[in-house]
Formats: sequence, structure tokens, C-alpha cells
Amino acid sequence: MIRNILANLPDSPDEIFETLLETPGIKIERIISSGQATPQGDWYDQEVDEWVLLVCGSAGIMIAGETSPRRLGAGDFLLLPAGCRHRVEWTDPEVKSVWLAVHFPASFAAAT
Repeated sequence: MIRNILANLPDSPDEIFETLLETPGIKIERIISSGQATPQGDWYDQEVDEWVLLVCGSAGIMIAGETSPRRLGAGDFLLLPAGCRHRVEWTDPEVKSVWLAVHFPASFAAAT
């Protein structure tokens, strides 16, 4: 079955996480943001690597220890290694930001 990551974007004020594929050790999600950000003072600190591609929209990702957020636009991608404390500083409130996120064991990236 062919699906399109930009099809059927829900009209919701909430951030939406949809699992597209999950197998042992790998999870692929579509995330739809509409102006959301990580709550102030909260950080993601995951036990797995996460590779994210911003398909459309724009966002700012803050990495712990850096002085300013990294700005992502459509087509930009980033590897967030396991243990990399990060947060979403902002997403575009006017245009849906659609992310493709791939979560996988840290040992996988180190082996390739």
C-alpha cells in the first residue's frame, strides 16, 4: 500500500504523533506540529538515537550546551544521538510542521 506523508493532515490544535512502522529496535513516526514547543525547562534525553527530517514547515531545536536553537526548514534533517539532551524551542504556528522521525538503537549508528 502506498501512502503519502503529507496526506490527511489532521486539523487539530494538538501535536500529533503517528507510528508509521514499528519493528523490534526501530520505530518510524510522523509528527505533526502546529506551533508547539517542549514545555519550558523540559528536555528530551532518549536511550535511543533519533534521526529527524522536517518534511515541511520550520522549527527550532535546542541542543543542551549550545547557545541558540538550530533552525530547521523543509528538507533539513538531524541526528540526535542517544543521551543528547534536546528540546523543540518552537514550530511554525502558521504552517503545519511535518516531521519524519526514526528511532533506533545507538549501537546501530555506531556500527555503520
